[in-house]
Amino acid sequence: MLNQDQLIAEIAQEVIARLQTRLPTPGAAGRATASPTGDGVFATVDDAVQAAAKAQETVGRMSLEDRGRMIAVIRRLCDEKAAEWARFELEETGLGRLDHKVDKLKIIRNVLGVEFMVSQVRTDATGICVIERAPWGVIGMVLPVTHSIPTLASNAINILAAGNTAVFNPHPAGAKSVAMALRAFNREIEREAGVANVITTVADASIRSAEEIFHHPGVALLCVTGGQAVVKAAQKAGKRVIAAGPGNPPVVVDETACLELAAKSIVAGAAFDNNLLCIGEKEAFVVTSVFDGFIAAMKRAGGYELGPAAIEKLTQAAFRFDKDGKGCGQAHLRKELVGKDVSVLAAAAGVQVPAGTQLLFGTTSEDHAFVQEEQMMPFLPIVRVPDVKAGIAAALRAEHGYRHTALMHSRSIENVTKMARVMNTTLFVHNGPSMASLGSEAASYLSYSIATPTGEGVTTPLTFTRERQLTLAHGGLRFI
Repeated sequence: MLNQDQLIAEIAQEVIARLQTRLPTPGAAGRATASPTGDGVFATVDDAVQAAAKAQETVGRMSLEDRGRMIAVIRRLCDEKAAEWARFELEETGLGRLDHKVDKLKIIRNVLGVEFMVSQVRTDATGICVIERAPWGVIGMVLPVTHSIPTLASNAINILAAGNTAVFNPHPAGAKSVAMALRAFNREIEREAGVANVITTVADASIRSAEEIFHHPGVALLCVTGGQAVVKAAQKAGKRVIAAGPGNPPVVVDETACLELAAKSIVAGAAFDNNLLCIGEKEAFVVTSVFDGFIAAMKRAGGYELGPAAIEKLTQAAFRFDKDGKGCGQAHLRKELVGKDVSVLAAAAGVQVPAGTQLLFGTTSEDHAFVQEEQMMPFLPIVRVPDVKAGIAAALRAEHGYRHTALMHSRSIENVTKMARVMNTTLFVHNGPSMASLGSEAASYLSYSIATPTGEGVTTPLTFTRERQLTLAHGGLRFI
């Protein structure tokens, strides 16, 4: 067990080096030297902010059509470069699955752009009021290592649609990936729209550069996607913060559920990019009357069941405990297994799994560390509950009031309505995988910044605007 001084030193080192808690050690590429400057990459935060501010003078005056041309560049490059950029990011960070990282870039087309920018008009006998959405200016943005380029791209689309520009501070372990994509976006946007540096970053990203962005007088608004430490740091800057915080999404399977659909959906969601997404199913509560049938369906859907001994071995590899190492004390997620493949987790659990296994799962108690802690790896703890009422109550406890994401598989509208109201989460998925909440074969829309602590939800261009009223009164223009 670490003593207090060692623990403080470890925490300080991690915060300084990573800008985000509970993340794995980067790969060799992540330890490379800083990127050179140019095409939106600057040596200092001040240079990056000033360049973005100069660009915003032009972007803010652009028509929606011209902003749309910039956004089309980002969407096109994400599609064309998906395989190349996904491989680069995977090699740099060592996190996730290549096929799913490709998917995360391909679906950037679902991010809302200028088509979401609308004005409102109110009119009566006294005159007209036009309500417009105005830009903030330069927005400071912090990116996570879990999906660096996709978050850069989706946020860039949102802010440019609204007439803003941005300075990005990437996680150090994903900084090379961000710089590569950001340069490509800027080069093509300048060629297409004639404006340079609409998005900028610093060559050496760190906690210090993030703090400089937070407090820079040229930055009007902050958007932070990451762990609790960096969110709290941003909130101390005295500016408005759009914060995408943690989640621990529970899924409940009741006695009316289609077990085949439930298992297929849960395996797909929990296995996606090795469960790095904050929306991914992290723990399941299954009513006892269908429990055995659900376990069998999970195996048919590509899951592999771990027994008690293997779960215990995996738990000791995945967590550090403050007390006796048996789950009785506070659990702290270790970095080594986060975002790793099923085969890596299986080896840590002391088992071999068949080729093509998508997800490990196993039965645990409700108080188990894998249930209560936000773990980002392809293992799903499943808890047996006596009935749906108990399942919803347990899900509420496990979600910890983050109000992020919750899911349910049920044919009972009454049960679904009850859970949705009780959980009161930003995202709620019924009879589908977690990715449906972000537009994967569903009617929802995509953003990789989901602002749960500050309440904006899945961000859109309107998230990054100020409401402005133009009033025509006392004999002004009227239509009625």
